Amino acid sequence: MTLIFFLSPLVTYSQVVLEADGPGNTYELINSVLAPGATAEETPDTFDPSFGRHIAEVWDAELGKYVFEFYVHISNPNELQDISTGDTDRQRCEIKTYASSPNNLKGVSGETVVYKWKFRLPIGFQPSSSFTHIHQIKAVGGDDSMPLITITVRKASPNRIELIHNNVTKLTSADLSLFTGNWVEVTERIKIDSIHGTYSMTIKNVSTGATILSCSNNNLMTIRATNDFIRPKWGVYRSIVNAQDLRDEAVRFNSFSIYEEPATGVETYSINKGNELKLNSTSSNLNLEYDLPGTETVQASLYNANGQLVMPLIHDQSQESGKHQFQQNISGLKNGLYFICFNTGSTQQTLKFIR
Repeated sequence: MTLIFFLSPLVTYSQVVLEADGPGNTYELINSVLAPGATAEETPDTFDPSFGRHIAEVWDAELGKYVFEFYVHISNPNELQDISTGDTDRQRCEIKTYASSPNNLKGVSGETVVYKWKFRLPIGFQPSSSFTHIHQIKAVGGDDSMPLITITVRKASPNRIELIHNNVTKLTSADLSLFTGNWVEVTERIKIDSIHGTYSMTIKNVSTGATILSCSNNNLMTIRATNDFIRPKWGVYRSIVNAQDLRDEAVRFNSFSIYEEPATGVETYSINKGNELKLNSTSSNLNLEYDLPGTETVQASLYNANGQLVMPLIHDQSQESGKHQFQQNISGLKNGLYFICFNTGSTQQTLKFIR
C-alpha cells in the first residue's frame, strides 16, 4: 500500500477582525464575528441583571477610538459564581470561539494560527493569588479539561503576569507594573501539533513600542492527540476564594484578530482523503512516498498517541530528486493510533496513522 503526498503552493487562508464600533449592540457585534448565529460571550448578566451587560463599548482617549470594556464585580454577592460551571469559587466575563464558530476560527492540527489583540489593565489592578486569567487557548474534544496556554495575572511580591503552558509550566513572566495603566499589544503564533508544535508570544507597549514580555518555543505540545481543535478566550476569569484581595475591575480589550497563516503546502492523498491513513491489522509493510519539489532532506518518524518515538522510518536514498520513499516493517506494531511526522528542517507535516 502506497501513500503519495503532493505539495502545492496554492492555499487558502483567512483573517477575522473584531473591533469595537460604538455603544449599543455589543454582544451582537461580538457574536457576528466570533460565532454567527450563536453566543460567543460568557458574562454574569444572568446573576446581576440590574447592572446590565457586562461588556460595553466605551471611548478610549489614549487610542482615540471605541474599545471593549469587561466588568467583574466582587462587591455584588449575586456575581460570586461562574456562569459557565456554576462553581462558587470563581467568576468570569469572557468572549470565545468554540464549536459553533466557523471552521476558520478553529485551529486544527497542521495549521499555523496567529492571534493578535490589545488590552489595558487599570492602574491598581488587584489579581488573585490563585489565578486571574485574561487569555486562554483551550482545546475541544477528548482531554480538554486544562487550558493549553494561559496568560494569568497573579498576586505576588511584586505582582506579575505569567505565561503558562498546559496549566503547569511557567514559560515566562513579567512585573505587573509594566502593564497596568498602559495599552499593550499581543501577537501570539501557534503551529498546531500534538508532538512538535511551535509557540511564540510578544507583548509590546503600544505607546513606546517596547517589548515587555516575549517567549518562543519550537518544541511544544500545542494540541493533544485526543483534541479536535483549539480555540481562544479573552476577558477576566478569576478565583474568588481570597475575596479580600480583589476589587471590582474594568479591563479594556480591542483589535482582536485571528489569522491562519498560508501553509507551506497542502497534502492530498492517493487514498483516504483527509489527514489520516488506515492500515489493515494484518499488513506487515508500510510504504510511503513523499513528493517534495527541490532537494530538501526529509526525515520521517512514527510516534504513538502519547508522543513517544516508536521508530524512525527507513528512507530509500535511491529516489530521484524531490521524491522520497519510506519503508518499514510494522508486523510487530500493535493496533492503535499513531502519528507519522515528516520533517524537512524548514517544515513539518503530521499524518494520523491508525493500525
